[in-house]
Amino acid sequence: MLRRGIQHPARLIPLTFLGTILLGTVLLMLPVARAGDGSAPFLTAIFTSTSAVCVTGLAVVDTPVYWSMFGQVVILGLCHIGGFGIMTGATLLGMLVMRRLRLGTRLIAQAETRSLGLGDVTAVLKLILLVTFSVEALVAAALTLRLHYGYGESWGLALWNGVFQSISAFNNAGFSTYSDSLMGFVTDPLIVVPIMLAIIIGGLGFPVLFELKREPGQWSRWSIHTKITLLGSGILIVGGALAILLYEYGNPATLGPLDTSGKLLGALFHSVTARTAGFNTLDVGSMGTETLAVNYVLMFIGGGSAGTAGGIKVTTFFLLGFVVWTEVRGSQDTTAFRRRISAETQRLALTVVLLGVGALAVATLLMLSVTDLPLEVVMFETISAFATVGLSTGITAGLPPMGQWILIALMFVGRVGTITVATALALRSKAPAYRYPEERPIVG
Repeated sequence: MLRRGIQHPARLIPLTFLGTILLGTVLLMLPVARAGDGSAPFLTAIFTSTSAVCVTGLAVVDTPVYWSMFGQVVILGLCHIGGFGIMTGATLLGMLVMRRLRLGTRLIAQAETRSLGLGDVTAVLKLILLVTFSVEALVAAALTLRLHYGYGESWGLALWNGVFQSISAFNNAGFSTYSDSLMGFVTDPLIVVPIMLAIIIGGLGFPVLFELKREPGQWSRWSIHTKITLLGSGILIVGGALAILLYEYGNPATLGPLDTSGKLLGALFHSVTARTAGFNTLDVGSMGTETLAVNYVLMFIGGGSAGTAGGIKVTTFFLLGFVVWTEVRGSQDTTAFRRRISAETQRLALTVVLLGVGALAVATLLMLSVTDLPLEVVMFETISAFATVGLSTGITAGLPPMGQWILIALMFVGRVGTITVATALALRSKAPAYRYPEERPIVG
């Protein structure tokens, strides 16, 4: 099985993640991993392990209360493995796709798109290590100092909480050592801003970070992928914050009691975290239906490719936007930033989106059939699981076992499914020996 997985690299990520989840489950079932007496039940352990490895953050138990220090260390380690593993695997598999091109074509593609090439493997791995540990260390230091001097935590406790939140934030994992996540720090920029920056950097994707390092400030030389990721992320963050601010401005259970700066910070942080991270400074369960709908969009789109973010990815969503705009204008070629988007890329983006919608539709129907919960909260939970966001309206712990298994499957598929499908389809792409006659069915 392992040899076949190595021979077919698109299978390697799911197999690796599955093995890591099972190992994490075993460790979390040890009596030493639980704060109370006895050991954690199998379903609780595998749900937590899956959520950690898939860097989601959904939890069926209160993390700092239920799990011992050993258990919390295991969860943090699983988050780090999951985040680092998906970044490395996604980046290297993306470069593997380039290997199928002939040398001349590959050189032309690299020159025009400034994309990662096969010779960049070592540089990419070094960058992943450097950025990961540098960002985590800086954010952990900032949080430790603030928690000690601002909140009176002992140096040891402040260091642990700072490190945990830092690693969880950069890997977009959403686990927290505080029972209310970050709600106690909603108006504190010295806590919220470093975590927000870690979430954004981790969620951009390493192809973007690699290009920014190689071509700093050279907008004209950046690839379409980098341009779409940066612009799309900015649009989603600002647009999401404005929408949340609009709908929750007077809500007494969320932004209502805060002053103007607190409202702005709370709305901005939630817009960032809703796309992938899973931390919350606002009570999600008290949000209005309109705000939940805004969350649906932000969660489903997610962050950048080959990073720690989930969702269908920013480039996928905005590429389809360019396709729609092309049809509206009546143009023949889909273009972005004076570059033509290949038909294969368009089909791949459409496939990823439709597979995601299909998985969510099936999971939502199954969840509705095993629970008596309203549609809006069920949709929120399933999208959060599939997009590996980790936000919840508070229903996760009360779900029946079948509901929890559905979320486990969604987290796994959402985390490793999109990149596996995208890479597998790209690797299998080949020109057919013949073509059928063309016909145009009626659309619309």
